[in-house]
Amino acid sequence: MTDQRPAPLPSDLYTEEYFLTACEGYDEFIASEGEQLSRRLKAAFELAAVSPGMKVLDVACGRGEIVRHCAHLGADAYGFDYAHAAIKLSRELIERDPDQASAVMALAQADAKLYPYPTGAFDRVLMFDIVEHLHPWELHASLVEARRVLKDDGRLIIHTAPNIWYDRYAYPFVRFFRRMTGKGDAYPADPRQFLVEHNKDVHVNEQSMLSMKRALRQAGFEGHIWLDSPPQHRHENPVLAGLRYAFFHWPPFRWFFEREIFAVAYKSGEPVQAVR
Repeated sequence: MTDQRPAPLPSDLYTEEYFLTACEGYDEFIASEGEQLSRRLKAAFELAAVSPGMKVLDVACGRGEIVRHCAHLGADAYGFDYAHAAIKLSRELIERDPDQASAVMALAQADAKLYPYPTGAFDRVLMFDIVEHLHPWELHASLVEARRVLKDDGRLIIHTAPNIWYDRYAYPFVRFFRRMTGKGDAYPADPRQFLVEHNKDVHVNEQSMLSMKRALRQAGFEGHIWLDSPPQHRHENPVLAGLRYAFFHWPPFRWFFEREIFAVAYKSGEPVQAVR
């Protein structure tokens, strides 16, 4: 790992307003009071295959809806976040849970580089939309900790977005095309401001499929990593529809145009020590 270590993002960037107006899934969270997950959170959560009796850890638990979902499936659910606002929202969600899940729901305020849990404790560790918020040295430390707290047959589930290759290489093309068709106002010059302007302040380590694979390998994991993208419900002429299909389904185009990265990883080799 490099000796150049940017300072961690300050926790006060992650306010209650951020979690309720910018953080993935806020619309569904507000509308359903935490009962429904957004499309991407649901897709990532289903990969965990949570079942009764498991112990599950949600890293950077945000508003707490994943902890709640795990507990309602009969798993003991633990979540932590370093933002005070996140723990406040998560506790409020758990306390007003109308069904009062019988399984454990436990929260802690802690750093993603040092998990406050014993070695080999969890069947699943979930890292949903946290990778892009951690500098490379922080991500390595967090992945090493995830490996430590996982059982030998445990599973790490990751979702991160956007695919950095989309931002670097596909977005300029998309923005140019949209400007030519008179819709460029919705596409700012900085792709991190697209849809969620706050991301320009908190996204410090967006991944490609290759960089995510490398980060997992360096932390002692192996597994399956792939790209996906939100459904494209657009009504376009046959030529544009055909181009869109090619960009999102055919390599090498899809490596650049699909915007989300998923990973299911398992322990491999010898434990890796994080450099503090």
